[in-house]
Amino acid sequence: MGGLAVLAKEAGHRVTGCDANVYPPMSTQLEAQGIELIQGYGPEQVSLNPDLYVVGNVMTRGNPLIEEILNRGLPYVSGPQWIGEHILREKWVLAVAGTHGKTTTSSMLAWILEDAGYAPGFLIGGVPMNFGISARLQGATDAKAKSDFFVIEADEYDTAFFDKRSKFVHYHAKTAVLNNLEFDHADIFPDIGAIETQFHHLVRTVPGIGRLVVNGDEASLARVIKRGCWSEKETFGLSGGVNWTLVEHPGGSSFDVVFNNEVQGTVHWDLTGKHNRSNALAAIAAARHVGVPVAQAVDSLSRFQSVKRRMEVRGVVNNVTVYDDFAHHPTAIATTVGGLRQKLGNGGEKSGRILAVLEPRSNTMKLGAMKDALPGSLKDADLVFGFGSQQALGWSLADALKPLGAIAHSFDQIDYLVQAVVQAAQPGDHILVMSNGGFGGVHQKLLEALA
Repeated sequence: MGGLAVLAKEAGHRVTGCDANVYPPMSTQLEAQGIELIQGYGPEQVSLNPDLYVVGNVMTRGNPLIEEILNRGLPYVSGPQWIGEHILREKWVLAVAGTHGKTTTSSMLAWILEDAGYAPGFLIGGVPMNFGISARLQGATDAKAKSDFFVIEADEYDTAFFDKRSKFVHYHAKTAVLNNLEFDHADIFPDIGAIETQFHHLVRTVPGIGRLVVNGDEASLARVIKRGCWSEKETFGLSGGVNWTLVEHPGGSSFDVVFNNEVQGTVHWDLTGKHNRSNALAAIAAARHVGVPVAQAVDSLSRFQSVKRRMEVRGVVNNVTVYDDFAHHPTAIATTVGGLRQKLGNGGEKSGRILAVLEPRSNTMKLGAMKDALPGSLKDADLVFGFGSQQALGWSLADALKPLGAIAHSFDQIDYLVQAVVQAAQPGDHILVMSNGGFGGVHQKLLEALA
């Protein structure tokens, strides 16, 4: 919603917004754009007398401002519907969907198009470091020409309290990446079949001249496509029979891109993890659909700077490195920790201990749907520090982490957690903080305590 506010401002509207507990990087981005932010949801905000209320899916019935809007019969629309109707209608939309990797893949794709001179607009659920912002209408173009291209992170979560379709059905995608599909969002989906149905709704909206870029390693996506496909389709992955695959070089910092059994070029970068290599294949394939040569895309990725809160180094104190990462689903936790382990190695000069600091706070986690998968997702960590009270979670984090034995510790107070992590830390260690929220500013607290 913060990114959408930026787009509305760029489009010439006066924009105000309200939320609770806004934290960086979005809060600072809104301030920099001159967008007025109101804390809380007081009904008196209707006195601003806006032409339209754009409603995010965090807003529920019973919210005092929503109740006032409904009681007065004031005009409102969902965020995805507004952007679909007012921003995306005349664009070639490249939409990136999937349980994992949406933000990073969207950021890679936007950067490839930017570096190729396409000047895309974008709306991304994070801040790509190549751009420093999460949304814009378009980039700078020669003679102020209008860019035809827009990259959007296409979320399967529902649209609004009055529209229970997935957000991505509003986006009019012509190029659609289906990155992966696992069970998630247990608060709104009963099972993976229900999510597959929503993904198939997305497939139904892609025109015949459009293209689907599909992860060929995912049985769930194969089931989605089997239900009907009316567009061009290319597959990527590490299994046989896909259009796009890769050959990893020793050390993991470079890999060859292979299309239909022919090597197209080599990506050289610092990103860790097989998930990011897979994300890169998807971005390269999607960029090719709009005319970016593969060699150009490969070269562009060598200058890709990742995304804030995706293995972002927040500081190094006394040779202890503190990272911030958005991982909150067990699969994402496993690939994040595993990617860092691969980079560090298991011995020798490059090796170092990984201290995983985790806050399970997503709705799915709070429902306990993924708690049994937590220990396995943290197997590559040397020490584990979990944060969350039984009252907040509805289940015992300490019990969930018991299979890890003595390496795991759980806390329900931030200060005690920080104290324990700092006492355990040694020079050469890597503290990997994972949460999809602000985590009480734990990153800065750790750096200050380490100092």
